[in-house]
Amino acid sequence: MIHATILGGFGGQGLLFAGQALAQAGVDAGLIVSWMPSYGPEMRGGTASCTVIVADHRIGSPIVDVADSVIALNPPALAKFESILAPGGLLIVNSSLIEATPSRADIEVLAIPCTDLARAAGDDRLVSVVALGGLLARRPIVSPEALGAALRELVGRHHPELVAADLMAFSSGLEAGSGAGAGTVATPAAAAEIIS
Repeated sequence: MIHATILGGFGGQGLLFAGQALAQAGVDAGLIVSWMPSYGPEMRGGTASCTVIVADHRIGSPIVDVADSVIALNPPALAKFESILAPGGLLIVNSSLIEATPSRADIEVLAIPCTDLARAAGDDRLVSVVALGGLLARRPIVSPEALGAALRELVGRHHPELVAADLMAFSSGLEAGSGAGAGTVATPAAAAEIIS
């Protein structure tokens, strides 16, 4: 098994953090991972992307020419990364910010209002965590429990007061990706049940 995911959007949308969480969940599950960020000199509002490869064997290169999944959180990310998605790959589109329809018919498209769900969970910066939930609902690269544990570890280390919001955002994305409660925010109880 090898799965390459590209997350693309604006700086400040939590892309690099979400990539780290996915990579940490993979490491905790005993898998081999590669995490490679790419961003401009701007801190917030500039272009940013992150590539995460999760595999059960050695990874030849962190450079991805063809991705298995793409998370596009803004229109420039959709324009840049849709073309390198493998046929049959998963394209997650932040429908809160992207009105364009993807042009390819040979891919699976999942539109989630990531920004709206992140805001409802308590923080606009959790948009990438919502998208991760959608990703794992459709492509079980790691288990939701492993990702939940990685979020608890990474967020809890410096901001334990934000763990509940991260788990709610992730749970909302899981629900949206599975079709159960698409576009609604998970309750704290639901978040705890899904990823405890």
